Amino acid sequence: MTFTELGVSKSLNKGLKEMGITTPTPIQEQAIPVLTNSAIDFIGKAQTGTGKTAAFGLPILSQIDPNKNEVQALILAPTRELGQQIAKQLFKYTKYTEKIFVEAVYGGEKVNIQVNRLKRPTHIVVATPGRLIDLMNMKAVNISRIKTVVLDEADEMLSMGFKKELDAILHRTKGNRNIWLFSATMPPSLNEIVKKYVAKDAIRITIDKNNTVNQGIEHQFVVGDEANKLDTLTYFLKTQKDTRGIIFTKTKAAARTLSKQLKAKNYDVGLLEGDMIQKDRDKVMRAFKNEVIPYLISTDVAARGIDVADLAFVIHYQLPDQIEYYTHRSGRTARAGKKGISLALIVKQELSKIKNLEKDLKIRFNQIR
Repeated sequence: MTFTELGVSKSLNKGLKEMGITTPTPIQEQAIPVLTNSAIDFIGKAQTGTGKTAAFGLPILSQIDPNKNEVQALILAPTRELGQQIAKQLFKYTKYTEKIFVEAVYGGEKVNIQVNRLKRPTHIVVATPGRLIDLMNMKAVNISRIKTVVLDEADEMLSMGFKKELDAILHRTKGNRNIWLFSATMPPSLNEIVKKYVAKDAIRITIDKNNTVNQGIEHQFVVGDEANKLDTLTYFLKTQKDTRGIIFTKTKAAARTLSKQLKAKNYDVGLLEGDMIQKDRDKVMRAFKNEVIPYLISTDVAARGIDVADLAFVIHYQLPDQIEYYTHRSGRTARAGKKGISLALIVKQELSKIKNLEKDLKIRFNQIR
């Protein structure tokens, strides 16, 4: 299938081609025709990194009337990074269309700056739930006339404690609007929201895990002692001269410790973890994207929404507990048709985890000795 066959306009297609996006992913194939051609509620269950932004973004853009100076769509995301990433993607998609204005609002930036931005023409608002509530209370944004509400990574928003905010926002938008919900998992708390706000005849699509892992990634693992992990990591980094990558840990404490250890060995690394203030996180991401630092150490939550081109590898210094996080982590490499390595550093007791990943994701790991 091509994007044209899915109903994507010539002008949007031109923007996609310029970004190197030419072949739709499974979630895009199934969601785009439905969302573009019918006013309906939608639930899409798919892992992170499967192309959901285009799956909901292209249909939203095709429905916007650029001549109407009002907010016509709202996209909710769990983190500032993901919100910024969505807004940036939508901006790139619309390079050759009539001007559609997208504004991203989130915590960690002075609210007055965002209030002033929202005074300009705005067709789509991308928001974190907490900041949107602040702006609604200040009457700085009017979401009463929106046609579509997208909940992206809905399960993550709930796990971050945004249920009360989501309830308030969805209650405020009741009426003639559609809800498009995208989530990797469907916990009971999310089913509550679905029952309360999503139409009973909503279209439901589930993308099989087998379709979610990028074929350009080579999955590898090394078995060793916990005490030798740092040596294994530095040996690998020496073999990867002039390349860039992300090193993932499971905990904030492990990320901070590893950052100090690598810096002590004269490696240029950036650190990204949930307790950092937003200004510091932005500074690190800028340095990483601009290739000032070649390596980024990150926890899973902090890595949501990271999209950096030309990453040669991802290292799992600690394996994640959830399969979804493995897909999300490894999907940071081998983007736009390129190849990449996903390397797990494990102890003997974790061999069963590697077997489970192979079975569940239908992938093959090579052991490096």
